[in-house]
Amino acid sequence: MLFFIEKLGGLSLALLQEMGRMMNFILYSFYTIVRAPGKPFALFKQLHFIGAKSFFVIFLTAAFTGMVLGLQGYYTLLKFGSEGMLGSVVALSLIRELGPVLSALMVTGRAGSAITAEIGIMRITEQIDALESMALEPFKYLMSPRILSALIALPLLCSIFDLVGIFGGYVIGVKLLGVNPGAYFHEMQKSVEWKDIWIGFVKSISFGLIISWICCYKGYYTGHGAEGVSKATTSAVVMSSVLILIWDYFLTSVLL
Repeated sequence: MLFFIEKLGGLSLALLQEMGRMMNFILYSFYTIVRAPGKPFALFKQLHFIGAKSFFVIFLTAAFTGMVLGLQGYYTLLKFGSEGMLGSVVALSLIRELGPVLSALMVTGRAGSAITAEIGIMRITEQIDALESMALEPFKYLMSPRILSALIALPLLCSIFDLVGIFGGYVIGVKLLGVNPGAYFHEMQKSVEWKDIWIGFVKSISFGLIISWICCYKGYYTGHGAEGVSKATTSAVVMSSVLILIWDYFLTSVLL
């Protein structure tokens, strides 16, 4: 019995230590951003990597998500004789929930894993140690540009996701199933408020912070060798995805 209590205590202390280290990591990252931000070129490079290179997967995912929403929403609303409300269903579902969450998950899989692997390889090949030995701040050159880029890119990608998804729902609902185009956009205009857009914006910014935070942290504290990098990358993607879903529920319950 004493053995299990000791094990539980050890796991609890290890968890608290990890949480404290993660909090120190993000706080110091923000301190570095405010005190000595990196060069603009590094920021633009990461914006291109996280944002522009994620455009295709965001566009494709948004288009088919909107199509599925249009198809399923139409046949569900048809049972109640309310197929004219299809625009409201598609727009609110995308703007409040599916747009921020799915765009964040796609960016996590495409860019987040690469960020962790890149920083992890820098760690195991002692490139980060070389920066520290030359009195250069690794957070300034490695963490700050990635965190700032994620905070900027995620809301933009989420906006693209929403627009493409709404158009995908329009193609299926109006062009394929015969919903009145005026009713589609009129009901959307009546239902969508600035509060809905603001909620999606807040979610996308917070998801960008989660992705950059977890992925940079896991890469910076990666284990030794190729196995350590692979474990850190897998852990970063899984943890980021789970935290995105948990945080989405929390924000939804608070901001409603």
